[in-house]
Amino acid sequence: MFTKHESRFALSIVLVLAFLIPALFITPSLAAAGDGSPSSPYSVSQAITNQDSTIKTVSGYVVGQPTSATTVITSGYPNDYAIALADSSSETNIANMVYVQIPSSFRSEFGLKTNPALKGKKVTVTGTLSAYFTHPGLKDVSAMFSGNDSPEPETPGVGSYYDSASGKSGASLKKALHEIIDDHTEISYSNVWEALRITDEDPNNANNVILLYTGRSQGKTLNGSGVNDWNREHVWAKSHGDFGTTLGPGTDLHHLRPTDASVNSTRNNLDFDNGGSEHSEATGNYYDSDSWEPRDSVKGDVARMLFYMAVRYEGDAGEVNLELNNQVNNGTAPYHGKLAVLLEWNEQDPVDAFERNRNEIIYNQYQHNRNPFIDHPEWASAIWQ
Repeated sequence: MFTKHESRFALSIVLVLAFLIPALFITPSLAAAGDGSPSSPYSVSQAITNQDSTIKTVSGYVVGQPTSATTVITSGYPNDYAIALADSSSETNIANMVYVQIPSSFRSEFGLKTNPALKGKKVTVTGTLSAYFTHPGLKDVSAMFSGNDSPEPETPGVGSYYDSASGKSGASLKKALHEIIDDHTEISYSNVWEALRITDEDPNNANNVILLYTGRSQGKTLNGSGVNDWNREHVWAKSHGDFGTTLGPGTDLHHLRPTDASVNSTRNNLDFDNGGSEHSEATGNYYDSDSWEPRDSVKGDVARMLFYMAVRYEGDAGEVNLELNNQVNNGTAPYHGKLAVLLEWNEQDPVDAFERNRNEIIYNQYQHNRNPFIDHPEWASAIWQ
């Protein structure tokens, strides 16, 4: 027989257990915290908390397609443009979801209209933690994987793609990289139009492309020779080496970009350098009689495209031999400048998600070679300084 004191104590224990035991069964376990790397992805809850425009890898379950800040549909998907992820496959509270904007290169595999059975599956995504539909999101996606395993990074690093370049510098590194990226799959100049609609797609508007010098988002089909059309800019001016639009350097997507037609006409075949007068239409770009200075946010892009061209085209197999120098007014000689300024721009404007995504698309869908200086921008100084 319990005493009055013992009875009260026993009742307290029973009441505590009555609260704790159900909680053990009905409270979902919190997703394990990661550091946001491909081998240790963020949970969805971490992605929601850390919307700080950093590039992170996030893992979660596909729970539907977001169509607005407050709507996630779970059937009748209208397109392949987005998915919502959560830490639980049965999550219905939109506040516990992160919206993923799917770039064109991943839609056939991860879009819900094409793949409705993806709902409830685990997906791991690498991109920029930034609002989408004014809701916690993941944009500028560069890699997507399905399954429960933490993926290896899709972008080659010191692994197999660049193995033969490891530990080298100077002329030896340049030669090794040339051998790696040489003999790519070539496309015709007419096919460049459609390729640029994919490689330079506006991550915020799948109907548009981003123009290199102006930064303007413009309709994909508004291309041509009209004043406000976009056209195909050879960042390594095609007269520098006189290769025109021939297969190879004339159609290489790693240096072809959509630009405003009239701005492209002004840039013409100018070398790159600092200074000059600001362009009235392409504000932030400066030019004079012998050089062009692009806006700050693409200075590094321009530099890394020229680094690529100087390594890819070395005069073998009947191709032009392109080299960088510290001059302007290079004319039809196979040279482009100024190297010292390009090296500064490479440091000043680091690689961004747009460049990485572009590199992946060209590698996976078109040429099957990479721009090494997007994967390893430090290799520019290792070769030329």
